[in-house]
Amino acid sequence: MADNGTRFSVTFDGRAHELNPSGGQIVLPVHGSRIHHDPGCGHLTDSHHLGRHPDEDGLTWRRLLDAEDPAAWSASAGLVNGRGRPLTGVCSCALRPVTADHADGLPYWPLDEALDAFDVERHRAALDAADRRAEEIRRDFPLEAWPELPLERYALGVHKSRPDLPPPYCHALEYGSGELGSITGGSAKKHLIYCQDGGRWWHDSGYPDAATAWSAVRRGIVEAVTAAREGRVRDIDDIAAVRAANTLIAKTLRVYAPDAIVPVYADSYTRHYTAMLSEDVPTRMRPFARKEYLRWLVGQHPRLKDWPPHLVYRFLAWWAPPRVAPRVFAVGIHPGGELDLDCLTEGYAAVGFDELGDLHDFADKEEFTRAVQGRFPPQDARNAADVWRLLEMRPGDRVVGHAAADRVFAVGRVTGDGYSWQPSRPDRRHTVAVEWDSSFHMDLDRPVPGWGPDRIAEVKPAFWTKLKQLRADRLKTQEPQEPDSGVAEAAADAEDLPVLQPLDPELRRLDDALTRRGQAVLYGPPSTGKTYQALRYAVQRLGALSDDLPGVAPWAEPESAEYRATLKALQDAGRLTLVTFHPSYGYEDFVEGLRPVKGQAGLALEARPGVFKRVCEQAADDPDHTYLVIVDEFNRGNVPKVLGELITVLEKDKRGLSVTLPLSERPFAVPRNVLLLGTMNTADRSIRMLDSAIRRRFAFVELLPDPKPLRGFNVDQLDLGVFLEALNARVRRMLDREKQIGHAFLMPGGEPVATAAELAAIVRDEIMPLLQEYAYDDYGLLTSFLGEAVVDPVNHCLRELDDESLVYALHSELRAEADAEPA
Repeated sequence: MADNGTRFSVTFDGRAHELNPSGGQIVLPVHGSRIHHDPGCGHLTDSHHLGRHPDEDGLTWRRLLDAEDPAAWSASAGLVNGRGRPLTGVCSCALRPVTADHADGLPYWPLDEALDAFDVERHRAALDAADRRAEEIRRDFPLEAWPELPLERYALGVHKSRPDLPPPYCHALEYGSGELGSITGGSAKKHLIYCQDGGRWWHDSGYPDAATAWSAVRRGIVEAVTAAREGRVRDIDDIAAVRAANTLIAKTLRVYAPDAIVPVYADSYTRHYTAMLSEDVPTRMRPFARKEYLRWLVGQHPRLKDWPPHLVYRFLAWWAPPRVAPRVFAVGIHPGGELDLDCLTEGYAAVGFDELGDLHDFADKEEFTRAVQGRFPPQDARNAADVWRLLEMRPGDRVVGHAAADRVFAVGRVTGDGYSWQPSRPDRRHTVAVEWDSSFHMDLDRPVPGWGPDRIAEVKPAFWTKLKQLRADRLKTQEPQEPDSGVAEAAADAEDLPVLQPLDPELRRLDDALTRRGQAVLYGPPSTGKTYQALRYAVQRLGALSDDLPGVAPWAEPESAEYRATLKALQDAGRLTLVTFHPSYGYEDFVEGLRPVKGQAGLALEARPGVFKRVCEQAADDPDHTYLVIVDEFNRGNVPKVLGELITVLEKDKRGLSVTLPLSERPFAVPRNVLLLGTMNTADRSIRMLDSAIRRRFAFVELLPDPKPLRGFNVDQLDLGVFLEALNARVRRMLDREKQIGHAFLMPGGEPVATAAELAAIVRDEIMPLLQEYAYDDYGLLTSFLGEAVVDPVNHCLRELDDESLVYALHSELRAEADAEPA
């Protein structure tokens, strides 16, 4: 990479990055611990005394990231700062987190350079372990025995009634062979037949019974392996009996026909890797035809063709992994000095609820949930249900271990196979492998809600950022720094997560929709937080990509001063634009229109850009940043008229394509780095009423009432979560789901309402008028919503109840409804 002008896309740690090549020289800082490619980087504090280090092939950055001991590797390579300390990380001036859209506009890190940097020897042990495990499975389940293999030796769930049997094939494939790659996740339906709790068999309803289903499935598996061994991998797509088990069959081929395919099991991953290896991929291929094509591509490459397929897979997963951001979980470690020490030294986190047994024994989350509800009282059941999150953890995810609600024990990364049931332990047998970093051990200024022994929760990015900053601050006080020592870089060195961190779980679907389509609409009933979530998305996603703007805090809590300052900074920079559609809003406001020319006598008009056109023009001149336009009340405007010819060029595959605007008669294009996000209240107008051309071009993300933030919060006897669930159950039954009551009604200022007076005012002044509008003043229907203790159906009014009596009446009326409605 001698040319420092060309930038590349790189996927690292699950996120898209922009690689700025070194140009043949690494810049060594005077202070700090990261290598740099740009001598003008703002993290460098003393540009007059910067060192240099040769980087002839341009691959130092990757070798440093891959080093098992970065400090030792840097020291041996002479990569040290001005104080003689080894460099252990890569600055964002070399590898900068960017959006997926931005990365898609860059050429990918060249394959040949990646092959130069890939250390084959580091993967030999893993390949040998994989081959040994495949041989063990072949020994336990010989291919020649498959035509007569009993169902009990194949299916998950059998051991519940037959614990004397050894683990079945499906258990070995999904849970006992991580060396061969993972097919965990989802439900047991991917195995085509399995034993449910209660001894019932699940199989395709097209078969009359389990015996017939198993006969067809078993025959299909044998046919698939035979086809692969004979070089007919694409013929597997025609085997109807196993067509719904692509990942199962693909991993089975790794065991019985290891040279037939590159062991990439999910079709989406196969699609990804074929696109990385070829710009001219045939369209409309079926899953195993695509796997055959990937194997052919590898065979055509002069440097890959002689590699074992499993080594090819490990290289592809290292060079160009699909983008999946790591998640952060909090796990309640049982307090106790010896156990804490064991967790650290042996590398695991452990939780209780051992009565559940091995989580692998449950066919899916639904079966697990039934087991939890049947074995624990309601309060314990909610905590026990969290244990399922252990199965969701993947290598690379982060774990915040806490020994108390206000004390962090350590932070670590999930390693190996993740979850493991350890029956030999005396208790807390649910474990997950973790590589811990005890430098995060600290006391917090206040307890974290929901934390406690054996509790598992997903950590919000705002808290994760705060935790890393607390650690960075503490480390700086423990080791005094020299003056002007690069505070920004020291803070960045606190943890090696990418700057662009994973979004809150509730925003991920929105981010996926915008990345996929370029424009989306958040829709749902009133007060479900549509505008609130749109602004949170702007702060988190745009803020994380705008480290060049002062005052930006991507993970600031909503309504805080930092949050408001971030919104203002984004708007002032033009990267966030807010508009509201209304019946008088037109094309000339949004795209372009004729306006009077100031300072000229008489009537003179000229075409002037509207809001969206101005954003697009600025974004085209600034391709390194993402621009977001939020349209509130999207459905209150005449959307086809407002957008005009933008309907065509908004489409993702037509971004950058110009259309001629009729007024200015000039070409206009929508850049790839512009996102359009609308919000829409479905109580006013259903998405079904939108123009079909609009519906085809936008992704629609629904926000429904969410009682979870209200659960456990009471106003007198009334549980707010129970109230909302019960009321909405009646609204759904008597009206429709689009007219439910949003949770934000009961959360003024973002916090659950606390007093009877506040709740009564909300019911009288906000919820009741909305229900009246829905019911068209049918007080009989209103009574069916809130009950006769609250509504007088004869005199068409609310009964005159004081605040406490109104709250109690609601509690009494809706409690039975909530008891009957599943959570």
